[in-house]
Amino acid sequence: MSIRTIVLAGLASAALSAPALAETYTIQTSFNAGDFSTTYLTENWLPKIKEMTEGRVEINLTPSGSVVPSKETPQAVSMGVLDGDFTSVNYFSGQEPAFAILGDLISGYDTPAQMLGFCKDGSGEKVWQKALDEIADGQAHLIGCGPYSRESLPARVPIRTFEDLQGKKIRSPEGLASAVFAAAGASPVSIPFSEVYGALEKGIVDAADASAYVNNAATGLNDVAPYPLYPGIHSMPAMELTMNKDKWDGLEPQDQKALRDWFYMAMEDLTNVVHEQDEKLAQEDAKKEGIEVIDWSQDSRDKMRVVARKEWEKFAEKSPLAKEALEANLEYMKTIGLMN
Repeated sequence: MSIRTIVLAGLASAALSAPALAETYTIQTSFNAGDFSTTYLTENWLPKIKEMTEGRVEINLTPSGSVVPSKETPQAVSMGVLDGDFTSVNYFSGQEPAFAILGDLISGYDTPAQMLGFCKDGSGEKVWQKALDEIADGQAHLIGCGPYSRESLPARVPIRTFEDLQGKKIRSPEGLASAVFAAAGASPVSIPFSEVYGALEKGIVDAADASAYVNNAATGLNDVAPYPLYPGIHSMPAMELTMNKDKWDGLEPQDQKALRDWFYMAMEDLTNVVHEQDEKLAQEDAKKEGIEVIDWSQDSRDKMRVVARKEWEKFAEKSPLAKEALEANLEYMKTIGLMN
């Protein structure tokens, strides 16, 4: 055997045994740098992507606004400015009303797991992709969707039942959330998030649509609003994970499956971890003098959902896709017993 033959055989063997070179994709999130969610996913879940794709795929998560504003990520993904996005889709509701329904069906689902099921096992991904195609010219592929946390409602006065909402001034962003609170008898007040603490402290509002229990506690809202409603009664913002369509089509089928599996596994784990933190903190607060952590009865939650549904239906008239998104949600909610 010639030296040339031996060398060529050795090179071929080395090529076969060498690990695959990873392709790194830049994904912008709507999480802020240093957020618990960003840190947890980066440390615990990003390494698993390389493992699940046998070294072929890596993801670089960048924080909110690092490349483009959050509301512009679908267009940035479609043009290849970003390889993908991991964004709360409430930012897109001004471009397509369906995203208000998909992104946060106010007072709809009781747990994040239920809405993750709508995406993963129901028709959520299908209608979500249609909405995404509408604003990204068909050039962004949806990998997965769903929430990881239900927000609590910090309140400076007791709101122990659905009926207690009557006349309460509640800070709420304009749109579907504001409409639902108003229909329930409350008086929505639109103020910037940065002013929530002062508004609660001074009694300008009685309660505020803010964030998850652990985040509200970290920013001091529970100190000035000692009657937090937990688990919350309203907001459960949903995220999407997308990739530029050409980049997605260039992946091996097994890597496409691995990325979808990764998203739902990561979101389910993040949901559990955030829930554990919320639970621990809520239990500790409940033991403190001067704080009452309020958990609504299922009866009150059901009453809120009945009122909310009428507002969902009004909002769904804003576009054909919004109507389709609502019908898809209602169909799934019936299968899991949330709707008759």
